[in-house]
Amino acid sequence: MNEISYQGADRKNIAVRFLFTILFVIVFEILKTIIQLTVLFQYIFLFITKKHSEPVRTFSNKVSTYAYKVLRYLTLNDNPKPFPFTEFPVEMEPPETDIRFK
Repeated sequence: MNEISYQGADRKNIAVRFLFTILFVIVFEILKTIIQLTVLFQYIFLFITKKHSEPVRTFSNKVSTYAYKVLRYLTLNDNPKPFPFTEFPVEMEPPETDIRFK
């Protein structure tokens, strides 16, 4: 059985991480709203022009990667605090080249 080590897990450090967790829960809620708005915009743009917006697609991919990093921190699966305490994460996966609607 693997035991998890909680190095430096005194109550003060736990409380500080909890405060950062509250901050990043708020950040995550903002990120969810941004992602929802980009999805809505992308589909409106798609219906009007019959093609996607590449800048919006790139932006939403970066925001999704950042949201993933925030979630990992919130769920105690990652130790470094997300941006702005570290560098903004690079995209984990590039967007698909071919978008299908079937």
